Amino acid sequence: MGGTGTVRDRSAVRAYIGSFTSAGGRGVLAADVDEETGGLTVTGGSEALVDPSFLAVAGPVLHAVSETGAGAVAAFDVSGAAPRLLGVPVPVDGAAPTHLSLAAGHLLTANYTSGSVTALPLGEDGTARPAASVLRHEGSGPVASRQAGPHAHQVVPDPSGRWIVSVDLGTDSVRVCLLDPGSGALTLHGEAALRPGTGPRHLVFHPAGTHAYVLNELEPTLTVCRWDAEAGVLEPLGETPVVPEGTSGPSYPSEVVVAPDGRFLWAAVRGDDTLAVLALDPDGTKADLVASVPCGGVWPRDLTLAPSGRHLYAANERSGDVTWFGLDPETGIPVRAGAIEAPAASCVVFG
Repeated sequence: MGGTGTVRDRSAVRAYIGSFTSAGGRGVLAADVDEETGGLTVTGGSEALVDPSFLAVAGPVLHAVSETGAGAVAAFDVSGAAPRLLGVPVPVDGAAPTHLSLAAGHLLTANYTSGSVTALPLGEDGTARPAASVLRHEGSGPVASRQAGPHAHQVVPDPSGRWIVSVDLGTDSVRVCLLDPGSGALTLHGEAALRPGTGPRHLVFHPAGTHAYVLNELEPTLTVCRWDAEAGVLEPLGETPVVPEGTSGPSYPSEVVVAPDGRFLWAAVRGDDTLAVLALDPDGTKADLVASVPCGGVWPRDLTLAPSGRHLYAANERSGDVTWFGLDPETGIPVRAGAIEAPAASCVVFG
């Protein structure tokens, strides 16, 4: 799938949609964003990379994982209407990278199957260079079918920029690491143990930087944690459900986002195919489920908040679409506003 090479207006907000090409996805799609309505209009795409399931934007460069057994990352020029692959994919020395982020001049990947985190330095052109280091997780959990070994699912810098935090579904834990900006070496600093069998998948930090919220995949709960950025210590405080009491059938939470003002938190739940709305207390230490609404599709793998904070976007993998929602500023409840077709959609990011 292609598009014109016209240089676009960098001041305009754009959305990028990742997908699984092995399941019929169209690779990486670029879309214009109507900031008033939240509407998306696809302008072009690229199928040059296999299974670009997660994306991250840094200026005119879009980074994508290739969630394959070999595991790689690739960069795209997004200055035009359609993403354009830059160079060749770079191995991450890990299997099935499922998430990536940028920190201290490096691209970081969470490698699910191999249970590791990789740091790749970025060149002057913004593209990744060969891996500088790989930090391998160790451990397992009680759910034999999913936790026989480590499964790193997310890696992000903390709000202070001092620490790298990785969430591991297989070991029921969150690791805190140091990244050497010069060498790219990752060093384990500490590990926070969560309740066995919960299967932590992703986390998000409170805007104040004092708390973090870990969304669990194997049990539909959210673990509220205190975050000490000085000491680099994550302390679990308690759990709250992300599906209503009495919900039947399996539910597999996927992604969590928090409002810029810290009043609300939203989580996508697959199986149940809902968006959970949780209200946070003023200091962020308590989360309460206040509503659950349909996600607008099937199997919401990702949930993203627009830069304006006014719209939510759900990437519905199995129904092959991205739906967007307006947010009630008083209640935080999402109201469906539209959708576009996006086969095997896996994530939405903005840049």
